[in-house]
Amino acid sequence: MSERNQSASLRRALTVLDHVREHSGLSLTQLADAVGLSKSTVLRLTAPLIESRLLERDRKSGAYRLGHGTVQLGQAYLATLDLRAVAAEESHRLMSEVRETVHLVVYDPPHVVYIDKVENEANVRMASRIGSRGPVHSTAVGKAILAWQPEQSVAELTLEPRTKHTIIDHERLRAELRNIRRRGYAVDDRENEPEVRCVAAPIFNHNDAVTAAISVSGLTSRITAARVRELGPLVAGAAARISRKMGSPSR
Repeated sequence: MSERNQSASLRRALTVLDHVREHSGLSLTQLADAVGLSKSTVLRLTAPLIESRLLERDRKSGAYRLGHGTVQLGQAYLATLDLRAVAAEESHRLMSEVRETVHLVVYDPPHVVYIDKVENEANVRMASRIGSRGPVHSTAVGKAILAWQPEQSVAELTLEPRTKHTIIDHERLRAELRNIRRRGYAVDDRENEPEVRCVAAPIFNHNDAVTAAISVSGLTSRITAARVRELGPLVAGAAARISRKMGSPSR
């Protein structure tokens, strides 16, 4: 078989595998019709996939489903994931698009830890440092994570004021978290630093749990209340793309 034919066969086999991923339980006839191939071709393409345990075929019904080899592949992929590396491209893209500082944080209750920072050299530098910690209740990244945590995580927080704008009432914070879940992003409106606004969105892992967040931060003179509404969807979009790369099944 020529290299071109081998490449074409591989692409068709991957198409079959991907279709079974999305539509488990199809018969040979249904699968062949769905991918636009003959039954004999599907049998030929699926044989090595079954041998490698990427596909399984029920002996009684003949229906196809993913094999446990896909679980092993998935686990191997997840074991190699590094959030900073996975998020790097999106962080730099977001900074280039909005021309503001981008932060990446992870959750370490009751704080967030800054693990990466991409700055626009033309602007005033933010005081944050990689490795520093911040409170969850007064930062946008913290609230973006907190919005998807159990109620107990909110109830146990000590809401210390950082500025005159910090939310220090638990019921008001709960209302804010409901809004974050609804719109998909969080806002720190001078709640952590007097002259800084921040817009953040949650990052979901392969278990669909929120353990990290990405944000855009800048002085209030540049990030106005009107601009916050423009930045929100951009930050949420970057977070969703990172989530997909981290294996989130629903992003």
